[in-house]
Amino acid sequence: MAERAVVPGGSRMISRKYLYLIALAREKHFGRAAASCHVSPSTLSAAIRDLESELGVAVVERGQQFAGLTPEGQRVLDYAQRAAASTADLHQELARLRGGLSGRLRLGVIPTALTVVASLTSGFALRHPQVRSEVLSLSTGEILARLHAFELEAGIIYAESAAQPDLAMVPLSDEDHVVLAPADGQLAERDAISWQEAAQLNLCLLTPDMQNRRTIDGVFLRLGCRPNITLESNSIVSILAHVCSGTWCSIVPRAVLELIGMPHGVKALDLVEPRLAWQIALVAMAREPRSPMVQALFSEAINFSGRG
Repeated sequence: MAERAVVPGGSRMISRKYLYLIALAREKHFGRAAASCHVSPSTLSAAIRDLESELGVAVVERGQQFAGLTPEGQRVLDYAQRAAASTADLHQELARLRGGLSGRLRLGVIPTALTVVASLTSGFALRHPQVRSEVLSLSTGEILARLHAFELEAGIIYAESAAQPDLAMVPLSDEDHVVLAPADGQLAERDAISWQEAAQLNLCLLTPDMQNRRTIDGVFLRLGCRPNITLESNSIVSILAHVCSGTWCSIVPRAVLELIGMPHGVKALDLVEPRLAWQIALVAMAREPRSPMVQALFSEAINFSGRG
């Protein structure tokens, strides 16, 4: 009889060797994969060899260290990820029928939307108190990769990045940007500033791997501007702290300030010429039937966007 193992959600309907393969593909290292599965590296390696013998194909590229999956191994991994996700879906559906959705909700969020997501997750938690939510700050690329690997239930990204046929999307809100500047600096008497003027400021912005930064760079590029960026960070909190120091200005979503308030000694200026806004959206894999967890989150998102 094939050995079974627990998958996220608590079911025992998928062979352990497939879960070991998922862990190996995620960790890209036999030792780390074994540790994440709470087994020895020899046990994990033996299970992978057993899987290869069972299927009659090589799954892992052979070498002194993990060198990746074979094309056949990638197909097996795709199957294993779908099977594990479907098993978790079944557990969620059975829990819902017994009286309430339970399990874990893993949500990846771009840094600029971390303050907005609290309004969504708080409403979701009130409706589904037995669900444990995990909110991770990730770049758009990381969110999309983890969605496709079934390592996240959903993500919050810019809608323009969600235009893929295998993704389902619910718009959440529109996001415009403001310039943050020292309240007693050169812009003390101003209420608005053009993008071209903003390009001349001593700017601290998010790092180029962030979609928010790429969006800002795109505006400057279309306007033919070369912004004066002298500091970069992957943390909105760090950006705010540097503006508070009085040395830098920044460009951030207005929603950040609406939720956490204006930092002391800092003022916000409207960004004009042009006035622009970008849509933030909740995304998940377009699977039918949709998992109970994702369906509940999408229902909450529709209510959230309706309130907005």
